[in-house]
Amino acid sequence: MPLSRRTLVAVAVLALATGSAFAQAWPAKPIRLVVPFPAGGSTDIVGRLVADKLAQSLGQAVVVDNRAGAGGTSGSDVAAKAPPDGYTLLLGTSSTHAIAPALYPKLPYDATRDFVPVSLLGTATILMVVHPSVPAKSVAEFIALAKARPGQLMFGSTGNGSVSHLTAEYFKSLAGVDLQHVPYKGDSPMTLDLVAGRVQVAFGTAVAFLPYVQAGKLHALAVTDAKASPVAPQLPTVAASGLPGFEALQWFGLLAPAGTPREIVARVNAEVTKALQLPEVQEKLQGLGMQIVGGTPEQFGAFQRAEAGKWARIVKDSGAKVD
Repeated sequence: MPLSRRTLVAVAVLALATGSAFAQAWPAKPIRLVVPFPAGGSTDIVGRLVADKLAQSLGQAVVVDNRAGAGGTSGSDVAAKAPPDGYTLLLGTSSTHAIAPALYPKLPYDATRDFVPVSLLGTATILMVVHPSVPAKSVAEFIALAKARPGQLMFGSTGNGSVSHLTAEYFKSLAGVDLQHVPYKGDSPMTLDLVAGRVQVAFGTAVAFLPYVQAGKLHALAVTDAKASPVAPQLPTVAASGLPGFEALQWFGLLAPAGTPREIVARVNAEVTKALQLPEVQEKLQGLGMQIVGGTPEQFGAFQRAEAGKWARIVKDSGAKVD
């Protein structure tokens, strides 16, 4: 028997009231923050800082759950399939929510439909660095060297499908050079092999590379920002070094499983916004080479869609594949 209009309205009102009551009672237990990369890397450091500040403001523990693997897609899939009850959050990145959808033919999650954006945290400066044994002091000299030695120079990345991998593929495509890919499982092992000279070039975050650059163990050629970076103002951009239009960002943002109540999303966004304004948080993130962004969930969603479109074009134009 069909329900009357009055009954349908009553059901809708009850559902809204129940959802509102649930959101008001939240959080009543610890929250899990899935970080889809290994402990110790830049993504993990950002995740633990956010978890600590959210725990303080929400009055509940926020437990970091490192789920590394497959360029961050394994952990992202775990978060996508979690109950949308506000007790699972994901620290998404340009790798997991902009690059992976274009690179992996059978991604186990939909980066747009399976998540709701919560807050963009910030972007991190990416450096192009070489081992000191490489006889190139500029991007132009490196391109000339790579063209003279096709297939002989190796680039390291933090994993298949990572932003460091695709930034190098983007560089190869625009510069017309042949470099061999050596994927690692995170920042630390890749940086160690780069310092040891087992790979010759890499694109990675300033927090991973700058200490070695300052110690003379690596040589920085450029940044991949569209304009000079405040993190390394002495370095030129790749775009100004012979590859006009080149730009690559590493970004970090909080997401939740699709269906998470809007009131909870708004609450987490508000707490993150307050945390990003704290001097100690700004100092820590800037020390990681990040530029703080923040903003509304809607702004983050628009940013993510634009980034996904850009990386889809890069993947297509470069012919990049997962090794």
